[in-house]
This record gives sequence, C-alpha cells and structure tokens, in this order.
Amino acid sequence: MKTLKGNQINLRALEPEDLSFLFDIENNEQFWEVSHTQIPFSRFLLKKYIENSHLDIYEAKQLRLIIELSKNKSSVGMIDLFDFNPQHKRAGIGILIHPDYQKKGYANEALDNLINYCFKHLNLRQLYANITIDNQNSLHLFHAKRFTKVGIKKDWIYYQGKFKDEILLQLINE
Repeated sequence: MKTLKGNQINLRALEPEDLSFLFDIENNEQFWEVSHTQIPFSRFLLKKYIENSHLDIYEAKQLRLIIELSKNKSSVGMIDLFDFNPQHKRAGIGILIHPDYQKKGYANEALDNLINYCFKHLNLRQLYANITIDNQNSLHLFHAKRFTKVGIKKDWIYYQGKFKDEILLQLINE
C-alpha cells in the first residue's frame, strides 16, 4: 500500500520476527511513562499479542504498525492507533522511536503516512494525541503536523513520584 510507504521508512503490520524488538521496547523503563506500563512484559505475552495483531481495526479498535527503514528493513519504532471509533470517526495516535534512531526524520515521515492513511483509507475526521507537558520533541512534531492544543489535563500522569500535566492535541480533517 503506497500510503504506508515513504522515502526513508515504511509502516507495516507486526510479524513474528518482531518479538525481540517489541520485548526490548516494551521492557525499556525509559518508555514506561508514555506507555503507562508498570510491570515488564513476558515474551509469551508479547508473542500472543503479535499472534492476535491480525485482528481488523474495526474489531480490535486499535492498530500497531512497525516503522522500518526502507533501505534495510530495520525496525526503528512503532506507531499506534488506539481508541478507534468508526462511529465518531476518530482515533488516538501515539508514536515511539527507538533512541538510537531519533532525530533522523523517521517520526515525521511515519506520522505523515499514518495521518494520510487515517483520513483517506479509514475515513476518519479527527485524530488526537496525549503528550506530557515536558515532552517537547513530541509536542513540536505534532504541532508541525497541524495538531492543535485543545486542553490540559492537570496532574494527569504520576511518574517517579511526581505529577505531570498532559496536553490534549487534536487534528481535524476539514
């Protein structure tokens, strides 16, 4: 599908071979704040997750795609749709790039591709993102894609003994 292919990256469905990559990402405590994870994931659970990832977005109400480099098929991150609601034509969106691959334009291109896919193929009207107030890289990325701040959830995220505000951003396809 051309919509999910870019110049530097492709977005693709999960494969059994992604188990080690998912295991490393999901069990990296550096990401637990944004993923709301509190305990490690076992390989067994992640294997089951991959096995069930074939479910249609209309059934599962979520979609996870791997961000891979076009040139060598290396996995560099993940981009998710969650809270998919076809009745109201909206979904939440989240993105994670492995630290070794950040600041290379991969998140920018992946987000462009997923936004295009959502509006053209899923017929969504709006996307939203929840980003902690101190995550300047993500805020900059989503603002660059025309997401606008529509609210602040005060003391929304409790992490490492502190509360953080979370910004709600929204993109409406007009």
